[in-house]
Amino acid sequence: QVQLVQSGGGLVQAGGSLRLSCAASGGSFSMYAMGWFRQAPGKEREFVAAINWSGHSTYYTDSVKGRFTISRDNAKNTLSLQMDSLKPEDTAVYYCVSGSGAPFTTVVQGEPTYWGQGTQVTVSS
Repeated sequence: QVQLVQSGGGLVQAGGSLRLSCAASGGSFSMYAMGWFRQAPGKEREFVAAINWSGHSTYYTDSVKGRFTISRDNAKNTLSLQMDSLKPEDTAVYYCVSGSGAPFTTVVQGEPTYWGQGTQVTVSS
C-alpha cells in the first residue's frame, strides 16, 4: 500500500512563495507519474501539475504556468511543488497524487491511484 505524506503549505501574502513536499513509501515511486491537485472552498477539485516517472516531462494547468514548478527526487521518493508569485486565487487544499502509470497523462487525464492527506495553502491579498 502506497502512502503519500505531505508537508509544507501555510499562510503567505500575495506575491510570496511556498513549497509543498510529498514523501512516498510502500511502493515503486520511481515507476509512476506524480502530480498535484487542489480544491478551493466551494469549488471542484482541479488538476494543478504533473510529472512523468523520470522527471523529464511536466505539465501544468494554464493558471499556474510560469509560477509553479513540479519536481521529483526518485532517490529520495519525494515530490515537490515550488509555488512562486502566489495569488489569492491559489488558496486551496493541495493534494499530492500518484498516477496509475509512468506518463504524466495518467495524472492529467486518468484517475490518480493514491492521494496524500491534503495541505492548506492560504494566500492573503
